[in-house]
This record gives sequence, C-alpha cells and structure tokens, in this order.
Amino acid sequence: MSKKLTLRLDEDVIERAKAYASERDTSVSQLVEDYFRALRPAGSNESDEWWTQLSKPTRQFLGVLGEGSEEDYKKHLRDKYLSDSP
Repeated sequence: MSKKLTLRLDEDVIERAKAYASERDTSVSQLVEDYFRALRPAGSNESDEWWTQLSKPTRQFLGVLGEGSEEDYKKHLRDKYLSDSP
C-alpha cells in the first residue's frame, strides 16, 4: 500500500531530481522509494536479495557519501559552500 510522504528539499535539488527522473522515464517518488529500499540492513552485503532488487541508478548512488557522521556531512557542506576559493 502506498502512502504520501512530504519532503522539504532545496529547490535546486528538486529540479535536478525531476530532470534525473525524467531522463530515466521514472518519477522522483520512485527514485526516493528505491533509495529507501536500498538502505542496507545491518550485516548484509551486496550478494543479498535486497541488492539485486535495486535499479542500476539506485545502486550507483549507494556509498557516494561514505560512512561519515551527520557532523562530517555538515562540515563538508560548510567547506563546499562557504569556502573562499572559487
């Protein structure tokens, strides 16, 4: 059964997600659902059933951010967007 979920995202992220989904003939909702399905259960690996059920684009996103903490991610964003260098 499907249920509605509201997300608040940066406008630019939304537009890029829509374009990405359109290029792949899918919806942003399906991309989000695939991503959440992709969250690896503790102790599992890429040979498990959950991995084989993911779409190729979803598998490509996994691991992009690594295993850092939320604070690591916030630091990354500060460094990226608030740095003095071009």
